Amino acid sequence: MNNQVMEYASGNEMAAIAIKQIGYDLMGYYPITPSTQIAENLDVMRANGETDMVMVAAEGEHSAAGICYGAAVAGGRVVNATSANGLLYAIEQFPVQSGTRFPMVMNVVCRTVSGPLSIKGDHSDIMYLLNSGWPILFATTVQQVYDFNIIALKLAEKVRLPVVVAYDGFFTSHQKSRCYRFDRDEEVRAYIGPKVEEYPFLDLEHPITVGSYMNEPDLINNRYQLHLAMEQVDEVLPEIFEEYEKISGRKYSKVEGFGCEEAEDILVLLGSSYDTALEAIDELRASGEKVGVATVNVLRPFPAKELVELIGNAKNIVVADRQDSYGAGGGNLSLEVRATLQRYSKNVNVKSLVYGLGGKDFFKEDVGKMLQLARNKGAFDFEYYGVTKGSLKKQDEPLFDPVTREKTKIGATKVDEEGKVVGANLNQVTAMPGRIAPGHGACPGCGIPVNLNLLLKGIEDPVVFLFQTGCAMIVTTAYPRTSFKVPYVHNLFQNGAATLSGIAEVCYRKQQKGEIPPGDIVFVMVSGDGGMDIGMGSALGTALRGHRLLIFEYDNGGYMNTGYQLSYSTPLGARSSTSHVGKNQYGKIFFHKDMPKLMAATGIPYVATVAESNPVDFIKKAAKAAHYAKTTGTAYVKAISACPLNWNDKPATERKVIEAAVNSCYFPLYEIEQGETILSYDPEKMGKKIPVVDWLSMMGRTKHLVKEEYREVVERMQQEIDIRFYELKRKSEKGV
Repeated sequence: MNNQVMEYASGNEMAAIAIKQIGYDLMGYYPITPSTQIAENLDVMRANGETDMVMVAAEGEHSAAGICYGAAVAGGRVVNATSANGLLYAIEQFPVQSGTRFPMVMNVVCRTVSGPLSIKGDHSDIMYLLNSGWPILFATTVQQVYDFNIIALKLAEKVRLPVVVAYDGFFTSHQKSRCYRFDRDEEVRAYIGPKVEEYPFLDLEHPITVGSYMNEPDLINNRYQLHLAMEQVDEVLPEIFEEYEKISGRKYSKVEGFGCEEAEDILVLLGSSYDTALEAIDELRASGEKVGVATVNVLRPFPAKELVELIGNAKNIVVADRQDSYGAGGGNLSLEVRATLQRYSKNVNVKSLVYGLGGKDFFKEDVGKMLQLARNKGAFDFEYYGVTKGSLKKQDEPLFDPVTREKTKIGATKVDEEGKVVGANLNQVTAMPGRIAPGHGACPGCGIPVNLNLLLKGIEDPVVFLFQTGCAMIVTTAYPRTSFKVPYVHNLFQNGAATLSGIAEVCYRKQQKGEIPPGDIVFVMVSGDGGMDIGMGSALGTALRGHRLLIFEYDNGGYMNTGYQLSYSTPLGARSSTSHVGKNQYGKIFFHKDMPKLMAATGIPYVATVAESNPVDFIKKAAKAAHYAKTTGTAYVKAISACPLNWNDKPATERKVIEAAVNSCYFPLYEIEQGETILSYDPEKMGKKIPVVDWLSMMGRTKHLVKEEYREVVERMQQEIDIRFYELKRKSEKGV
């Protein structure tokens, strides 16, 4: 047995340690709760020089999966981590990788799949991978997360398949426990062995083609080979477990259970609930009950033979699933167990339960209740456990009085004879009723409600909102309440603009058919927290199609709703939880994205940037954007939005920080109206232009850049800002 040291750590931390010790070549990733901590911990290690693994922060999970596939094809050792809707977003890439037989490891930190949105843990995501051709190891403990990550790569390279290590989000992923790891990285690498490539892609003397087009006879043979590979997994896993036991002292098998040999009643479940059930079963057995509990450590290939040997002699079995295969009479684990027992002609009374969805707690007391239900032969065959009975009484009274067309028509916004929009002034817009209620859960000093309210001050028509996932959505719509007095819908980061375009087109059609009253409506998509990274393709497609709607981006410079990871709008050099500062790293390594310029390139009629430090300019641009959005095509407005929590500054000073961003020209204020660039505010002309380092020094996330050792980074940033600003100024002066 090799030397090991004790760690008091969470599952995500132990996954990161295993990944570091293995010595992977590349990690392609995108932040999504609750898997994000894996990349965050690895980025700390990278900053401190503990790993030289290449870490590529994709703009979305689909691209992250593509990055990993490309790296695996090239012969690298590759790892990824994701959860929930991120897994689903990337799902078309997974059969590509298994079908072409390139090994890698992916940690799936299991979380509920929306909608409605919930970030808590259940198994509704991992079950989508059952038919992907990836072997799936399921860890019930923090120790297993570490061990299975090491075992998974050995398995992957042995059978030439990508392998998943799954475990429960917020339970196994975040809860700490005592566990062991190998003292030296070399011990882990010796167990896995060197990477062997039978057909090296980068061998230019012997070129190969990967992923050919296949007709029917060839494809079925390919799938048969994939089937054989999965059978090989079934054969070699016991050997790999045995080899690992020799170096670690920890024995693993495909299934495990407690008290099952002589039990009459057995509970079968998956993941961290197994630990809770073990304690409960121990107490029940001590009181004389013939009960047991079982789980599977391998979800694919399903260990049918081993499981039936473990539980097949019971009289009553209840299978509890943390997900539902809707319409099938049980979750996927339940369906697998039932099929297994039938396959081996075991006449057992089986009940199926769905429990613990959305992270709903599972207690020791629940074990006894579930087993009691199993004994009830005349009772249910399938049921939900833990449902709270609601009221059928309809709520007749709305939370708020509706904001009607008559209430918002204050007569302050006009269109002049030349067709130019003249927006309202600050005094006039005080009469505008609020479309968003005062109650919300935003942090003190958050710029989101400020920016939203300024935007709405300039729009005199009815508004329909779509919010992408992000802080703005989370703090305003916690069920069963809402902050909105106008129609509102949420969709995920990557598809917000497309969704709103569908809403807008049907609205216009219904108006044409006379099914709803005529009149202007401004459809507004609100995006932020990196939503214009993963959602950029959808936004650009919507703009190119020219749908009449307004895209409003509050740019807070990071993925704030997942704990501030770097986004493509994060400033160069900024510290985040995936761009740490250390001896080998100075923060984010590439420039912030110029999203207004990208949107302008689509040829839409109106693009503008705004800031709360210039409220009159903000409101007038909002009025213009609304006018074009309801009459011409897509409009885009971007606001710089404060986030005191993650910018690491003081809420009371945010207006000054925003003003400094504008005066440093990091965030210039301008508009592009019908192709004409107009610089709205010139800090140089006003004698207020400041070096960008003055703005950087005001925030904890960039304060380190003031140090002499980072002067080159600041100079690069200043040069890029100047290039962008003077290009704007030149275009404005020439009227182009």
